[in-house]
Amino acid sequence: MNPPNIQLPDFVLSDLYKSQLVVIGESTIESNLPKKKQLETPVKPEFLGDNRKNICILVKEPEAVYLNDNSLQFLSAILAACKLNLGDVAIVNFLNNPSDFSALKSWLQPRFMMAFDIPPASLELPFDLPNYQVQAYDQCSFLFAPSLNLMTADSREAKLEKSKLWLSLKNMFNIS
Repeated sequence: MNPPNIQLPDFVLSDLYKSQLVVIGESTIESNLPKKKQLETPVKPEFLGDNRKNICILVKEPEAVYLNDNSLQFLSAILAACKLNLGDVAIVNFLNNPSDFSALKSWLQPRFMMAFDIPPASLELPFDLPNYQVQAYDQCSFLFAPSLNLMTADSREAKLEKSKLWLSLKNMFNIS
């Protein structure tokens, strides 16, 4: 009876043989591994707000430095409902300042992070979350949500998204 043919993923093999080179034919195991991004030293992100309460808000706005007017107005209203204002937060346009969580943490020291239309993988976080689920990690509470543009309309769908966001923010900031 033959033993089962088990193939280990490349990343497991590379962890097993960290100091040894394993050659199979013309290629190496390491050459088949996904390449880690070699980023230049990222520039400290520019942000809107004063970050007085260490609340980082990440957005994707292709046609604005930080936010378009509708999104800014909506976000200001949501912050006011949470008894916050623009001085309490740092709004970073992720398209203009792509950074991972560790870089953002070193620069902004966020205790709370809200990401609109930005998945956890883009921040190189070790987990994935569904939208509107609050998750604590590394002394920071995370909330991921769809684009703010989706919530600024007057449609039924926009109202539903706004209510989901509000329920999550109440949970995140312990608002009764």
